Amino acid sequence: MKRRGIKKGVYIVPNLLTTGNLFCGFFSIIRAINGDYVTAAWAILFAGVFDFLDGLVARITKGQSEFGLEYDSLVDLCSFGLAPALLIYMWVLFQFKRIGWTVAFLFFACGALRLARYNVQVANVEKKGFQGLPIPGAAYTVAGYVIFHHHVFGNTVPESYLLLISTLFLALLMVSSIPYRSFKVLDLNRRASFFLLVLLVGVLFILASAPQVMIFIVAVTYVGLGVVEGLIHSPKKIRSFADLLARFFHDAPEELVMEEEEKKKETERTLKVVGRENAN
Repeated sequence: MKRRGIKKGVYIVPNLLTTGNLFCGFFSIIRAINGDYVTAAWAILFAGVFDFLDGLVARITKGQSEFGLEYDSLVDLCSFGLAPALLIYMWVLFQFKRIGWTVAFLFFACGALRLARYNVQVANVEKKGFQGLPIPGAAYTVAGYVIFHHHVFGNTVPESYLLLISTLFLALLMVSSIPYRSFKVLDLNRRASFFLLVLLVGVLFILASAPQVMIFIVAVTYVGLGVVEGLIHSPKKIRSFADLLARFFHDAPEELVMEEEEKKKETERTLKVVGRENAN
């Protein structure tokens, strides 16, 4: 009976942390509705802390379960999908009317698709890394900018198409195939523990020195490094895209025919010739 009780406790602790994540997401939504955007942004950041802790505790205690995975995904959709989408809409995107709420919805929808794809591929494709920007990274970028803007410019509301485009860009990154590194693969053995401890202390020191600025910078750096790394590891795609652009700007319009279309036409001509020969 004691062993069963311990086992239940192992599963309860990560789920309690996940519930803390859910509370922060819900609290962020309430604060955004009330116009307290900075507090709403900080609530999203604290939700990320609970999200990190519940996964860490589950791995250390071996309390991972299918229920925990599904519960964590539902909670993440609230804290890192709905909460930041509502925050960025009520703070800035409402100025763009229909386009604004459409982009906010795309952020929310792409976050849902991102989580669904993760649940399907967690055992193979995304076991050692992420395929596409993880939804907490997108949420941290949005929340980090709200805090950064308030710290630098005060309570002024920015009116810029850059935020509209950036929100759309983050949404597309979540459903892209660009690889992003995962912190879950960090080795927790004794040999690496000291290095990880020093690294963690260094990161905490940098964040604590100016959290209103550094959180946004770290989030943007993570997003940007993933894009750069994805471009570096996809030279063939870059070359093919560059060749297509070169042909578009230098070739005549009648020469701008894709290779697949040319092959298809050639196959059709060959079949017609064979058909005529057989008929004769």
